[in-house]
Amino acid sequence: MHDIRFIRDSPEAFDAGLKKRNLAPLSAQLLEIDKRRRAAISESEGLQARRKALSQQIGTARRKGEPAEALMAEVAALEESLKKGAAEAARLDEELTHRLEVLPNLPFDDVPEGTDEHGNVEVRRHGNQRNFSFTPKDHVALGEATGEMDFAQAVKISGSRFVFLKAHLARLERALAQFMLDLHTTEGDYTEVNPPLLVRDNAAYGVGQLPKFAEDMFHTDNGYWLVPTAEVPLTNLVNDTVLDESVLPLRFTAFTPCFRSEAGAAGKDTRGLIRLHQFPKVELVSITTPEQSAAEHERMTGCAEEVLKRLGLAFRTIVLCGGDMGPASRKTYDIEVWLPGQGAYREISSCSNCGDYQARRMGARFRPQGGKGTRFLHTLNGSALAVGRTLVAVLENYQNEDGSVTVPEALRSYMGGMTAIPGPVK
Repeated sequence: MHDIRFIRDSPEAFDAGLKKRNLAPLSAQLLEIDKRRRAAISESEGLQARRKALSQQIGTARRKGEPAEALMAEVAALEESLKKGAAEAARLDEELTHRLEVLPNLPFDDVPEGTDEHGNVEVRRHGNQRNFSFTPKDHVALGEATGEMDFAQAVKISGSRFVFLKAHLARLERALAQFMLDLHTTEGDYTEVNPPLLVRDNAAYGVGQLPKFAEDMFHTDNGYWLVPTAEVPLTNLVNDTVLDESVLPLRFTAFTPCFRSEAGAAGKDTRGLIRLHQFPKVELVSITTPEQSAAEHERMTGCAEEVLKRLGLAFRTIVLCGGDMGPASRKTYDIEVWLPGQGAYREISSCSNCGDYQARRMGARFRPQGGKGTRFLHTLNGSALAVGRTLVAVLENYQNEDGSVTVPEALRSYMGGMTAIPGPVK
């Protein structure tokens, strides 16, 4: 949600931010609505002051035994005007809120210009792509060959974009999640949370999913939303709260299933685990002050990168351009892991600094130490990592010619000491 006072004070900066999002300038339209809204409020306040004065005059006239009919008639007329004025002010306030709540966040100044993914900028790479002595298979071929990755039966039960993982692959997915949680809680200073997976409208609204992105989520017939990411419940831990600055930053992590309709993904990644309706993810969320959010963003991204470093996977980190960022973000780093089965880097994490955009929608504030009043918090979120995509990366990068998969050293203690997942029985 945007602050109309900022738009009043800095309309050029607001429009420049929208331009970086490839949107037309809107400050003039918004300020015109705001002008009429404030005029309606001012007029109502004037009428209320006049009504109060008349009521006092009526009381004085009655005490003196003087006639007050004319004064009472004027009050009655004012009542009708007040109702109309209040209704107009409420209508304009609702219109302004609706216009503001569907607009994306304004990118930071250092976010690159661009209309789509072609405008993204690589900032670093880590690790070397493995040289295979054979033609590497993709994860679907590897998993289906052993019968431990079953899409066919999932289609019968749930439809497309679902999967059954069995035996070693189910355990490997669990091992990855456990490894990530242990790393983030012991070395990353994140507090593990087991959050609700069903949320109400206000929680989805608070992080910016509603009203614009309702079609991207699954909705129950009794009014709940299935979480598209643990960002939703974790960030809402500070919904409608005022924190002391001394407790900041707050850092949370959670391993949950996530549910997405993939409404805009028709024909994209229809094969395999890359884009499912239900998928597991370890999420990171930070709540901090405006002064610390940029440093916290770098720290969070580093925590996500560390998972891939420990797993020995090659990756690159890119900063998204204004036209490719999610709507709630002011700056986003995507981490892309190398997948030899596809011969390409694919997104495995997205770490975003949302500034005060979500905090304004949630009413989340803090009291500065030694200061007066309250300020809006800054919120950040990141995948660390998308567990299913990490499973894909492990299978494809650690595969052997016989179809077996070497277990990365970092995961062996979580796999009961297993060093390799066996290939298909000949």
